[in-house]
Amino acid sequence: AQDDFTIINLESVLADSGYAAGKLFTFRGPTAYTEIMTSSSVEAVTLANNHTGDFHTKGLTHTKDALNAAHVTYVEKDASAIHVTESGLTIGLYADSFYFNTGDIQKNVKKLRDQGAEVIICAFHWGTEGSYRPTATQKNFAHTAIDAGADIVYGHHPHVLQKIEEYNGGIIYYSLGNFIFGG
Repeated sequence: AQDDFTIINLESVLADSGYAAGKLFTFRGPTAYTEIMTSSSVEAVTLANNHTGDFHTKGLTHTKDALNAAHVTYVEKDASAIHVTESGLTIGLYADSFYFNTGDIQKNVKKLRDQGAEVIICAFHWGTEGSYRPTATQKNFAHTAIDAGADIVYGHHPHVLQKIEEYNGGIIYYSLGNFIFGG
């Protein structure tokens, strides 16, 4: 609660109703779960992952509505957002998952800097589940993001910890594992 900014990968839908997509694992929590985030000082979430479509477009819409009502900044796949902290720090967020494009990364990082972002975080959903080692693709796109001007690359999807790398003035967290994973 005493930090300036916390971002999480929300690998779930927040909806009080809806029908699950036809896949092996689908994740949904009630919209009231936004209170867990706000009471834990979570200011932003990335929705760029393989579970935001678990309850179709309606589920994603409910999720975004719940986050908006709770004043939690979110960033979707291949999209960016700006968050200004209580102390006035302007943070730029860019998120993507699985299928990356060097040009999109470079364009979005530049766009965020042009919008006044003092710190840029690229949140990438990538890698191999259960693997403690980043893939060559993860390394390539992490370096691309830092070279483009990102300060931090925040990786998620493997559900386990992967290495941290200092690179060209930036920091890369290839995978931070799971903070909370129910079920």
